[in-house]
Parts: sequence; structure tokens; C-alpha cells
Amino acid sequence: MNHKQYIIVNWCKSQVKSNLYFSLFTLSLFTLASMTSCNDWLDVQPRSQVEDTELFDSESGYKEALAGVYSSMVSGSTYAKEMTFGFMGVLGREWDYFSQGQYEDASAYDYDASLPTSYLRAIWSTNYSGIANVNNLLAHIDERPSLFSRDNYGVIKGEALALRAFLHFDLLRCFGVSYAVNPDQPSIPYSTALSYRVFPQLSVREVAEAVLADLAAAESLLKTSDPIVTGRDITESVDNGYLLNRQMHLNYYAVKGLQARVYMWTGQYAEALAAADEVISSDLFPWATLANLQSGTDRCLATEHLFALNNLTLTADVADIYFTDGTTNSFAVTRDRLLEYFDRATRDYRYTFLFKNGSGANASNRYLRKYDESGSSAAYYRYKMPLLRVAEMFLIRSEVQYRQGDTEAALATLNTLRQARNLTALTSVPADFYLELIREYRREFLGEGQLFFLFKRLNRETVLNYPEVNMVAEKLYTFPLPITETEAAQREANK
Repeated sequence: MNHKQYIIVNWCKSQVKSNLYFSLFTLSLFTLASMTSCNDWLDVQPRSQVEDTELFDSESGYKEALAGVYSSMVSGSTYAKEMTFGFMGVLGREWDYFSQGQYEDASAYDYDASLPTSYLRAIWSTNYSGIANVNNLLAHIDERPSLFSRDNYGVIKGEALALRAFLHFDLLRCFGVSYAVNPDQPSIPYSTALSYRVFPQLSVREVAEAVLADLAAAESLLKTSDPIVTGRDITESVDNGYLLNRQMHLNYYAVKGLQARVYMWTGQYAEALAAADEVISSDLFPWATLANLQSGTDRCLATEHLFALNNLTLTADVADIYFTDGTTNSFAVTRDRLLEYFDRATRDYRYTFLFKNGSGANASNRYLRKYDESGSSAAYYRYKMPLLRVAEMFLIRSEVQYRQGDTEAALATLNTLRQARNLTALTSVPADFYLELIREYRREFLGEGQLFFLFKRLNRETVLNYPEVNMVAEKLYTFPLPITETEAAQREANK
């Protein structure tokens, strides 16, 4: 299925994972040729359908449509597995053990092999499907602003714009070359409407600019409407609690965090620092506490989330399948590898509390616990998969300070993160500061899908644990566009 086909398709389910019921209309605008080449997609039908005009005839319809986009991200094809600990984790060389049947070709960076091709096709189609839903919402939201109570218009539209930016940016990180390599290289389309027309393939620079434009518009709306900024008290009795749990939405500070991430990608370091500093200075995302880590209450570091997904089947879908002792599908590192990751500093809270030991023949294996079920019954700590955390803001701040020549400030910022994890402060700037940053990213974001993208942004010739291959020379940081996209839409080479 090419971009022209699924850009007009909506994600439809009868119940989203946030327990909100919704149904969306589906547009069937495929030609006969596309039907014969896209049978699998056509087989996926919603359980119920309503007309577009009916869905967006009430505020609740907009809420349900937005919830549907978040729900579509809780997919094993993307953020519930492959874009976090699965495919991206393997590419980032995070694991010693993983399913050879599923990832042997990926571990060799053979993107043309059958399974990697299917992973990439699913990432492309799932994200563009979510974008199509966002565009459908945005196409209607300005027609009747009187439908919305209180600040909900600004919140819903702001989140929708931020979601469109988020999904496009990850597609850019996958299918566009690193900005440091060639910002004018053709990359992906930036879709802004439900339409028959094929959106043009834009350069890396143009996509990044479109992402930042959507984020700026989202920021403007959310700054005056989001309770996380305005401080408006929200309870279950107010609007049925719709504006509670802002960390589970692309809230104002998540937008600032995403801006910082994008600005780092484009080399706009002063802007990245300003965005990261605003998140940090809010003091709304405190470090996970020793007590909560010891008790197993906060294994996912929930207090630190700028934005996380709510995966109600997290334990069954992730922890009990992919981080379980002795199964062939499990992801694991060896004890020695983990000790190397943490410089043998076993007092590090991340080492102590976020990994569990194997047993028997697997006694030397270590399995991630971030996605294990919380020891608390409080919903705040359960079912969360983080996509943006405050620790990244400290690492961005430290890197920018170093780039700007303020090495003492860079070291102090890095030490703030280290001491929050129960490590002693470094007394001098590391000889290879970027390598130390990379190693801190690995300790911090193992299983969250960020390490491969860090190597790519920095244009590192090799990735840690895999010095045999020159990633830059062999152009392995950029995924090939899906074959259907290159054939049907006649796209230019993206690398």
C-alpha cells in the first residue's frame, strides 16, 4: 500500500485502550489496481462505522477521535514493540539475546530481507494511518468551535497538531538521512490533509521545518489551555475528568520536549537548550524516588514522563512475553554486558531495580523490568510506555552546554542526572564527552528505542558493541522507502 492509498484511511476500532469507545468512518477510495495490491489492508474492517459528519458533530466525537490516534500508537508494529525495544533495540545493539527467527536479518542491517521489509512497511503504514486520522480531525475542528467547553478546543487541536508532528518526525528519523549528512536529501511526504492527491516528497530540512511549524502551533494553543500550564484544577467531576493525566497526552511540556529533540536533530542547539530548560525549570517531572523503586511501585519512572502511552495489556503483551526468563522470544543482556553498561557501578538505581536475574541455564542473563507490572494498584504507575522523559532534557542540556564551550556547566548537568541515579559526581570532564553521553543514553533509555537514533543524529561511524561495520559508509542509518511507495508514487532516492 502506498502513501496515496493509506493517507485517506482512518484507524477504526470499537474500543481504544484508554477505555474510550469510538468509531470512525472509513473512506474507500482505492482504484482496482490498488485493491489487487493491498488485499491485507482491505481485509481490515471496523466493527462499526458512522458518517464523518456524525462523528464530529459533538465534542465527545473529537475526544474519541483523538483517543483513537493515541490507541493506534499502542501497536506492536510501532511503539508497543518495534519502535521501542524490538526492531529499534536490535538495531541499537542493546541486547545480547533476542529472537533469531525474528531479528537475525535486522541485526545484520539487511533491510531488504523479508522480515525487516515487513517491519519497515508496518512502521510506515501505521504512522501514516495515525496521521490520516489526525488530519481528519483537524479538517473539521475549526468549523464549529462553539461545540467545545472551556479550554477543550485549544487542548484537542493542540494535541492533534503535536501528534502529527510526532508521527512525522519519527518517520523522518527512520526514512530520512541524518540532518548532519545532507538536510537537502529527499525523504518523506508531510501529509497535512485527507486528500486524493499524493503529497510531495520533501527534503529532510523541509520535513523538519514542517514538524517545527506544527509544534509551534501546538505550543501556542496549549500554552493558554493546557491545565499542566494554567494550573486549573481538574477533577473527575469536571468534564468527566477528560483533562486528567496530562502525561498520557502530548501536553504542553511534551511539546517543548519534542521541540528540544527536533532542534537537536537539526543542529539548532540554542533553541534545543531553551526548550529543554523550560521543561526542566517547570519542576513538574521529579526523579523517581528510591522508595518507589525499591517497592516496585515505579519501575517505568512514571514521575519523569513528559509523554507516555497507556498500554492496558502491557504485562501480557510485553513483560510476560519479551522479558521473561528462558523463552526464545526474550530480549536479554548478559550479566557481564550489563556491568559494562553501568561501569560496574551496581549501586546505580537503574542497575539495581530495573533488571532481574535469569535462573538455571539462564542465570547469567538479565531481563529489563521497566515494563513489568507495577507493585502499586495506583493507575498512575501502571500500563505506561514512555516516549519522552525528563532525563533526555538533561542530556540535551549537557550536550548543548558542551558544544557551546561551557564544559563546567555541561559536567554539572550530567552530574545532576548521575546523582539522581545514585552515582557519584564526575570530578572532571570525560576525555571523550560524546562517548560518555552516549553511554549515559544507553543506561537511561535501554528498551525505549532512542539509542539507534542517537547514533544516527551524531553520525557515528560505528554503534557501540558493533565496531565491525561502518554505518556511515554503508548508509545503514537510513531505511529504504517501502517498495510500493517508490513504485506507485515515483519517489526519489532517500539516501
